[in-house]
Amino acid sequence: MSIKEELESRSGGICELCGSNEELTVLEVSPSDGSVEQSILVCSTCRDQIEEKSDLDETHWNCLNDSMWSEVPAVKVLAFRLLTKLGRQDLLDIIYLEEDERKWAESGLQKDDEVVVKDANGTTLKAGDSVVILKDLDVKGAGFTAKRGTTVRNISIPADVEGHIEGRVNGTKIYLKAEFLKKA
Repeated sequence: MSIKEELESRSGGICELCGSNEELTVLEVSPSDGSVEQSILVCSTCRDQIEEKSDLDETHWNCLNDSMWSEVPAVKVLAFRLLTKLGRQDLLDIIYLEEDERKWAESGLQKDDEVVVKDANGTTLKAGDSVVILKDLDVKGAGFTAKRGTTVRNISIPADVEGHIEGRVNGTKIYLKAEFLKKA
């Protein structure tokens, strides 16, 4: 039996991340020896986003709420990596990985180009932190003002916008300059 056939049998013929049954292919979860245990079956949408052919679509990855509980180590490892990229600290706090699975998951994360962002007091901010806005900020294109004293929880650090954090204010995901924030 081929690896793809074994994975189709294991997954029931659906993507092991999102549950789609269209354009399924084998994806090795690096570092991998190419075995069934270190591979998963994914759809073309998941594969394109994992291989960074397209930006991560946060709404598509809501499926990780379910797949992170898979009994298949390769699925859990990939879910951990994706949740880390998405800055979903709320789910990272509850995902369960054995020690060897966590090492495998962390080995695939890029840390050499990690962005360092500091708040107005010089404190380093990390994904998942909470910050407080220090002054009223007009939010361009959203039609509201982010008020002074507002706490922004579960921030993420975007790699593409230097000196900024990403968070939700009034239910809208926005970028905020770190110089107008302090760690809560």
